[in-house]
Amino acid sequence: MENTTHAHANRLIHETSPYLLQHAHNPVDWYPWGEEAFEKARTENKLVLVSVGYSSCHWCHVMERESFTNDSIAALMNERFVCIKVDREERPDVDQVYMTAVQLMTNRGGWPLNCFALPDGRPCYGGTYFPPDQWKQVLNDLSETWKREPQRVTQYAERLHEGVKEADLVTLNEAPVRFTRRDADAMIKAWEPHWDHEFGGPDQAPKFPMPNNYQFLLRYGRSAGHAATLKYVETSLDRMALGGLFDQVGGGFARYSTDLIWKVPHFEKMLYDNAQLLSLFSQAHQAFRKPLYADVVKRTFSFLEREMRAPDGLYYSALDADSEGEEGLFYTWTEAELQATLGEEYAIGKVWYQIGPKTLWEHDRHILLRTAAPEQAARALGMGTEALASAAERINARLLSARSKRIRPGLDDKRLTSWNGLMVTGLCDAYDALGDTAFLEAAVRCMDRLLTLCRRPDGGLLHSSKGERATINGYLEDYAFVIEGSIALYQVTFEERWLNEARKLTDHALAHFFDKSTLMFHFTSDQDPPLVARKMEVSDNVIPASNSAMARNLSALGSMLENETYRSFSEAMLHNVLPRMEGYPSGYSNWGILLLEQAYPVYEIAITGAEATRRRREFGAYYIPNRLYMGGTTHSTLPLLKDKFLGGTTIFVCENKVCQLPVTTVAEALKQIR
Repeated sequence: MENTTHAHANRLIHETSPYLLQHAHNPVDWYPWGEEAFEKARTENKLVLVSVGYSSCHWCHVMERESFTNDSIAALMNERFVCIKVDREERPDVDQVYMTAVQLMTNRGGWPLNCFALPDGRPCYGGTYFPPDQWKQVLNDLSETWKREPQRVTQYAERLHEGVKEADLVTLNEAPVRFTRRDADAMIKAWEPHWDHEFGGPDQAPKFPMPNNYQFLLRYGRSAGHAATLKYVETSLDRMALGGLFDQVGGGFARYSTDLIWKVPHFEKMLYDNAQLLSLFSQAHQAFRKPLYADVVKRTFSFLEREMRAPDGLYYSALDADSEGEEGLFYTWTEAELQATLGEEYAIGKVWYQIGPKTLWEHDRHILLRTAAPEQAARALGMGTEALASAAERINARLLSARSKRIRPGLDDKRLTSWNGLMVTGLCDAYDALGDTAFLEAAVRCMDRLLTLCRRPDGGLLHSSKGERATINGYLEDYAFVIEGSIALYQVTFEERWLNEARKLTDHALAHFFDKSTLMFHFTSDQDPPLVARKMEVSDNVIPASNSAMARNLSALGSMLENETYRSFSEAMLHNVLPRMEGYPSGYSNWGILLLEQAYPVYEIAITGAEATRRRREFGAYYIPNRLYMGGTTHSTLPLLKDKFLGGTTIFVCENKVCQLPVTTVAEALKQIR
């Protein structure tokens, strides 16, 4: 981009992050995160503004438009502060520190995140979105306070810094280790009053899909035989799939619903959501055998391949909510547009997508919503269900073709290692449930590319890539989700190279992230320059905490490799957080899955012989909550498979390394699983 076409250019023009490049021609003299900015702050004795966001963030765009492109506001920022712009997806470590500070100060958080800090980086004031007049007031007041009463600001920063360091601090739980089913029951009892039994999800808006919440609840419902929990999961998934959260025309899910009924989404699409929702709906299809769930998996995959996959097989990060400066414009329709696009089939589309008051949104535009009862729609139209399904496919094809001619939302084309690891797991789960080799081929292609492009010379991982360049030393989340994806790949292919990769990455994480005093993992490596606080990511959110993912990885690898050190670390980590889980069950659902694996049997299903991979595919038709698959066609180095190659194809159902009598069919094996 030529600087001569812009009135301004700042240091961000040399960055690769789409979010930073969005701000490269602001009149604000933005710095990228780094020592240069802090050296300037120390030299000139100025406070630092750390402004954090991401490329598809709607309110980030609003604040940029209102304040950061305003010449007079920018002049004030440049005169009084050293201004740093951070992409939270590239630097989640920086985001964690300053988000914690803002949450301690205001009891809320979000993006854009605007946190002011001393020249040494310790936070002293902050918030999220500020309207222009309020922002100018903050800039003036804070700079005057720093000028007249620097000691007051410093003293507050010292107290806040201690709070940031202590937040989410985990201590070693030295009580006797004991995990029971009552611990899981207590989580459900505390959580259930906050469920929306009519529309699914939580009983308040906004509603995020939170895939791991429902994966835990699905496992609990099946393991404990708890029908009410299973019904709640089914209701939630039905409503997500049929509402505006799901892109009914193009597939894939938006980030969250702004209302209680899953109608109006916040239209940005994130890779991490869609990767995990592949897993969730695949597992739900195994459990409930609903064609709707299989359709969601297939159409989400089609969206990801069409709009999010890079030529080398990795997946891009996000699609913006806005196009042409308006949120949702790309995805919504006026009735006239629908009539013109569908022609003679508009009457069918109107019933299928419930066009009318139910779908009407802003500016006379409609959000397409599926009917919950296709049979009812077919009767209303005087059609058979198969004929209606065929018509719906034609309608979607027409709408997708018409939509593709619109100005598209912005694409964040960086590829994050952690999110691609989640994608590999989602693809493996989809292959397991539906058997389509396209899922497996995409998973292998993605993982192979990750482990070449994003590999450090010392065997570690890099966090972000674009084109042929990978940058930023990996965080714990990168290791956690790439290891998880490698374990998933092994379990659907029985190729032991994937377990070997998982083991090597686990050992690297233990060497550089593990805290022996707490038996937990830091988020950042000891190879990185230190921030003002070194955080541990413990509570699960839309993305599971990297510590919970590592604890589950250590448990799985401990069983597969008979590594008791891994297993003992996993148990200690769960034991550390167990006292927190009942009080905030939705924030510890990935830990909850590990708890279920401690409280209920975990079946080690070993399949050996010439037809081992075929038998493994047959298991994909069934939902088994706690299971590990191991196997091979001719030989294996795994301890649990020793002496289990008996000539024919054989299935062993084992529990804690104790195996039942071998059988030859999946049906016989299922009878051995209680």
